[in-house]
Amino acid sequence: MKVLKFGGSSLADAERYLRVKDICLDTHATNGAAVVLSAPKGVTNALSLLCEEAGNGKDYGELFAKLNMVLFGILDDLKDTLPEFDDSKLAPYIQNVLNELNQHLEGFALLRCAPESVVAKILSIGEYMSVNIFSQILTTLGTKNQIIDPAELILAEGDYLDSIADVAVSKARFSDVDSSGDSVLIMPGFVAVNAEGEKVTLGRNGSDYSAAILAACIDAECCEIWTDVDGVYNADPNQVDGAVLLDKLTYQEAMELSYFGAKVLHPKTIGPIAQHHIPCLIRNTLNPAAPGTLISNEASTKWTSVKGISHLDDMTMFNVAGPGMKGMVGMASRVFEVMSNANISISLITQSSSEYSISFCIHSKDATRAQDLLEDSFALELANNLLDPIEVRHDLAIVTLVGDGMRHSQGLAAKFFSSLAQARVNNVAIAQGSSERSISTVIESSKAKKAVKVVHQNFFSNLHAIDVFLVGCGTVGKELLGQISRQQAVLLERGISLKIYGIANSRKLLLASGGVDLNSDWASQLNDSDQSLSVDALQNFVMRNSLVNPVVIDCTSSTVIAELYVELMNSGFHVVTPNKKANTASYAYYQQLRETAQNTNRQFLYETTVGAGLPVIDNLQKLIYAGDELQRFEGILSGSLSFVFGKLDEGLTLSQATEIAKKNGFTEPDPRDDLSGTDVARKLLIMAREADLQLELDDIQIEPVLPSHFDDSGSIDEFMAKLPELDALYSDKVNVAKEEGKVLRYVGSISKGKCVVSIQAVGEDHPLFVIKEGENALAIHSNYYQPIPYVIRGYGAGAAVTAAGVFADVLRTMPWKQDV
Repeated sequence: MKVLKFGGSSLADAERYLRVKDICLDTHATNGAAVVLSAPKGVTNALSLLCEEAGNGKDYGELFAKLNMVLFGILDDLKDTLPEFDDSKLAPYIQNVLNELNQHLEGFALLRCAPESVVAKILSIGEYMSVNIFSQILTTLGTKNQIIDPAELILAEGDYLDSIADVAVSKARFSDVDSSGDSVLIMPGFVAVNAEGEKVTLGRNGSDYSAAILAACIDAECCEIWTDVDGVYNADPNQVDGAVLLDKLTYQEAMELSYFGAKVLHPKTIGPIAQHHIPCLIRNTLNPAAPGTLISNEASTKWTSVKGISHLDDMTMFNVAGPGMKGMVGMASRVFEVMSNANISISLITQSSSEYSISFCIHSKDATRAQDLLEDSFALELANNLLDPIEVRHDLAIVTLVGDGMRHSQGLAAKFFSSLAQARVNNVAIAQGSSERSISTVIESSKAKKAVKVVHQNFFSNLHAIDVFLVGCGTVGKELLGQISRQQAVLLERGISLKIYGIANSRKLLLASGGVDLNSDWASQLNDSDQSLSVDALQNFVMRNSLVNPVVIDCTSSTVIAELYVELMNSGFHVVTPNKKANTASYAYYQQLRETAQNTNRQFLYETTVGAGLPVIDNLQKLIYAGDELQRFEGILSGSLSFVFGKLDEGLTLSQATEIAKKNGFTEPDPRDDLSGTDVARKLLIMAREADLQLELDDIQIEPVLPSHFDDSGSIDEFMAKLPELDALYSDKVNVAKEEGKVLRYVGSISKGKCVVSIQAVGEDHPLFVIKEGENALAIHSNYYQPIPYVIRGYGAGAAVTAAGVFADVLRTMPWKQDV
């Protein structure tokens, strides 16, 4: 005979009972079936709330009426679905139960309390309703069935609302129960009886526990727990994308997973089936064809190492420490005796090797009581300073890695803690059992979901998350969003989940928990947002959504945003930017950015600040790291000025060339930003600092395109109207250079520790002679590269190239590319 347990479901109750009927009859036809049922959906919660409200003297009439409506509504639905369904006995039964319930509630209201002995009896009402309804369904269909009452058969001890069954004694009581398979056995879950003959309940997931007890008592061939999921996952699928369904678990693995928070099974459920070696199958009522997860002595051949990750929330840790702990026999036993006598469950224990302290975790609901009891028990030691004041830390969680194969796999602990470091999680305490089947860490509760996500990603998934927040949606920002939108599906196929979770401009911030749909009108959504950009707003969003790998992209030219980079990295964000303001601020801030990136294990990436999409900075850094030394550098660092000076070669005037560059989007909206030379100076300063020169922006000698005598004031249109005044000057410069076989180029150079930005005439033998049409080119003269320089050349103007370079930097923030 098989034991089948059915719990609550997202289905309507009548539909659920009919679904249960189909599964039950299929099993009964081949194996014989014993069915354990939970209460109808929401009924147990309603009963608990009724007891609470009545005990507090509140008006519970409306809730009672709703319960009445729910229960009789089930009968009406069944009559509509099963025309032969006879409720002539059920309706009076339900009414009698409700009448009795009302009498108890009236008593609670008079007493202003709800005795647990009576509450236990009330909380089991739903289960008895279920079995009577289901029995009538089977009777209607002509299937022989028998209701068995656990209040007569299952002996338990402990609290009225959280008792533990004595399986050995209970099994003897089942000797008269017919388990031949002749009848379908139907038993309410969650209920037992104590030695005094009073009804008790079996605590959380009590119906699962009841099924395991029944399976042990009738020597069932299998215990099937039917739920709303396909089986046991290696992490909570509601919290972790890509959680994997496990095919098999050993009893020990299931015990560890359930003990540390896996919600499909309670640890008490595993005990009876493991003791009697009864296989347990977790299956889905909504998907009966799914094979489910088998819990038995048989290990999985598919998942041979780590099986899963789980976590317990709402934990409190106590630390009992002091000089009186060391060498004092019996101190530990006294600590745990206090907890045992108070019936407080300890979830994790760790002790320092010096014997100076013992730490343990309990559920937070018991924390105040535990602290009072410990301080009373050790009052003498505390008064005489043999013990330090008992330290209590709240708002903690326990994250646990579980698997039988862990003992045979090297490096799992290191990988586990590296993952936690990647998630920027501090370990408050660590514990590992001697079986090496699990390893647990105590961490801040607020970071538990994120920790589980990162650990799962590193152990079970090839999917790397990049969680992006874009600041600045101008020309480059919009182009970048377009590129990301076009590539998201391709990246996902390659194991990279890149989502835009936030978009901001100077005034507004748009955040989307599921990611911004880049094909939607996100610009209007941003405009309608009532949020403004702040580091706190981004950090709170990351915490709420447990984002694993947050990245801020700054596509502005804002000094204000650049000044936030240190705070962003300290808050857990990588920073990617084409904005030159941060790296060309004071040298002290330049150093602080690098120190912060190193200390926080965050990436600060700015390849596009020099050379747009060209790998300029990366290559220079590699040369320096390899022991090379920069002797001299010269380069065309502005795509817009490369274009303008190239057009001068072709005979265009300065004003004509600048106008074309502006229309093509090569220049900044105000061309004076380019023609001033400051932009090139900033790029040159970044190159100099990367070569270990400690310079400030004021140290750069700049020859602007616009001479000092030229009045460049006024609006952009006014400036462009005046610009032809310089055409003759530059025509003369171009002609002089041409007579010497040279061309004019706007060059940034570094030599002997000095940086100069100037207009130079270069000949055919110079590597910058052919650079025009928006190209950038950089010639690096170093100890390794001489007399022929290392030249990097490529297109350096336009939004597409810059956005592509930013995109490449963003991809470098993938977790597997980080030194954890």
